[in-house]
Amino acid sequence: MTKGLALWEAYREFESAIVEAARLEKVHSLFRRQLAIPLYDMEATFAEYEEWSEDPIPESVIQSYNKALQQLEKYKPYEEALLQAEAPRLAEYQAYIDFEMKVGDPARIQLIFERALVENCLVPDLWIRYSQYLDRQLKVKDLVLSVHNRAVRNCPWTVALWSRYLLAMERYEVDHQKISATFEKALNAGFIQATDYVEIWQAYLDYLRRRVDFQQDSSKELEELRSTFTRALEYLKQEVEERFNESGDPSCVIMQNWARIEARLCNNMQKARELWDSIMTKGNAKYANMWLEYYNLERAHGDTQHCRKALHRAVQCTSDYPEHVCEVLLTMERTEGTLEDWDIAVQKTETRLARVNEQRIKAAEKEAALAQQEEEKAEHRKKARAEKKALKKKKKIRGGDKHRADEDDEKEWGDDEEEQPSKRRRVENSVPPADEARGIGMEAELAGKRAPVHVDPPAKQKAKAASLKRDMAKVPHDSSKDSITVFVSNLPYSMEEPDVKLRPLFETCGDVAEIRPIFSNRGDFRGYCYVEFKDEKSALQALELDRKNVEGRPMFVSPCVDKSKNPDFKVFRYSTALEKHKLFISGLPFSCTKEELEEICKAHGTVKDLRLVTNRAGKPKGLAYVEYENESQASQAVMKMDGMTIKENVIRVAISNPPQRKVPEKPEARKAPGGPMVPRQIYGAARWSAPWCTSNLPG
Repeated sequence: MTKGLALWEAYREFESAIVEAARLEKVHSLFRRQLAIPLYDMEATFAEYEEWSEDPIPESVIQSYNKALQQLEKYKPYEEALLQAEAPRLAEYQAYIDFEMKVGDPARIQLIFERALVENCLVPDLWIRYSQYLDRQLKVKDLVLSVHNRAVRNCPWTVALWSRYLLAMERYEVDHQKISATFEKALNAGFIQATDYVEIWQAYLDYLRRRVDFQQDSSKELEELRSTFTRALEYLKQEVEERFNESGDPSCVIMQNWARIEARLCNNMQKARELWDSIMTKGNAKYANMWLEYYNLERAHGDTQHCRKALHRAVQCTSDYPEHVCEVLLTMERTEGTLEDWDIAVQKTETRLARVNEQRIKAAEKEAALAQQEEEKAEHRKKARAEKKALKKKKKIRGGDKHRADEDDEKEWGDDEEEQPSKRRRVENSVPPADEARGIGMEAELAGKRAPVHVDPPAKQKAKAASLKRDMAKVPHDSSKDSITVFVSNLPYSMEEPDVKLRPLFETCGDVAEIRPIFSNRGDFRGYCYVEFKDEKSALQALELDRKNVEGRPMFVSPCVDKSKNPDFKVFRYSTALEKHKLFISGLPFSCTKEELEEICKAHGTVKDLRLVTNRAGKPKGLAYVEYENESQASQAVMKMDGMTIKENVIRVAISNPPQRKVPEKPEARKAPGGPMVPRQIYGAARWSAPWCTSNLPG
């Protein structure tokens, strides 16, 4: 609508350049056709026609022009939305498509889909909707097949597009060899899930089944169908299971369909029974619904003897719903069995159900016993902490430091450190415990300078450090200043005078009001501190120092948040969904740099971001995440790079597919005597450090 005017004007200029009587009538026709179509600046075209034409404009043309103007007003809101939005404008195009579908003009519907796909050619849902409309409404062979071909070329990882393409080719009676070739291309397209391969095999097998004339005992098509079933099972077992660690078909759907075809269409129950035996040996014998599916097949195409045999086996093997299977067996014997059959069925079902009830009782007792043990352990830990706290308080009161004893009732970091020697730092530059390194927003913390080191016996040094610690003033954390404060962690324990060394670094972000390093009861630096600025802008800028190398370790900088008031706060929320534009790379040599890897990845598309995963000490872990501009580039990169050798290391490349994170229950042992410990935040090296990707695309 916005650019059509230029096309019509160019066409008219071409016709006007040929001065012939017949051509003049052609120009008249072009004006009339253009004025019947809703386009921007129609009024100018109408005025130009009035000026150009020597005769009065016919009434029919004026009516068509007025009707087009009315249509223009209906379309304008959608065109204006497209003009105002930024590419790729998918939501605006979707709204426009919905409107055109309601109006129902096939030509306009086709055109709006084509306009949308120019900017959204990598959106599978848009291709699916377009091809579905063509399949059901227009049904023009060349157009339909062309769109399906373009769809799988742009989004080869989407199995639904390949399945629809095979159906369309069958619908328009395309040559069998071409359909088979298309299926082979689909197998090499690089699907991202094991179940996608099951779906494409099932679509192709359905097509082959429809080619068979089952009135004949044997035919070329039937043999091809059977051989393809065999090939499908081998492919899922070897290719797919090796790549995804699963076949994608745990319920053996393909094998079940094969068994139904053999039983119902080929009258070959022997082959069907062999297939069902194989299905049951693949871990399905414990499910009642699988046995009942087999039983129903025997009832329809087998005999009573095999039905009875199947149900007897089901009674012994089923573990999820044994009562249901027992009921079906008794119902069958009540209807068809002899007295002897009935007695055997009753005996078997009663024995089985008694065993099942016994197992359930034992399981319930075991679960109750475990729960009781957990309660007893929790109670024991609670009592032990209370006794230890009381003993500590009593010792301090005996020493005459009553003021100190009163203050010990407050919740502090390092409260139990003296009583837990196993948790002490063994080497000065070791990684601090998780709860110490990430605790944020505590009610109070200790601050001050590290005690000077003297050449004294260890016992005397300990006494001096403890004495110095008692003399230090407590600096309560003011939660009202959280917005101008950052939490700094993963600093070396051996750092001398942290406030002096860190101040020049943070003053590059703004005026620093105070740096509060945290020390243990013995006066040792604990590897983290609070940096308070004079304004919020400086604090936000300080967050950019996260992971900066300080004395050989990556320093972690994060917002200061009181977790007791904001329990759900997280700075970094990792994705748990499939990220089709992002790759996970493993097996990298530790010497591989970011620049070297980026140079390799750039050969397959535009790299938006690349990150080498490191541990808390800043050492590489041989893992990386690479984000491409779109899904197509990522898919191509997987197929080209998976299995590549870099510096004698064979790397593995897959689409990033992080799992859902399981939130662990807070164990009782992590609670402090004065209340629950603040759960540690997840920053720095904890981000994306777990290799949670499966090799989703073929190399």
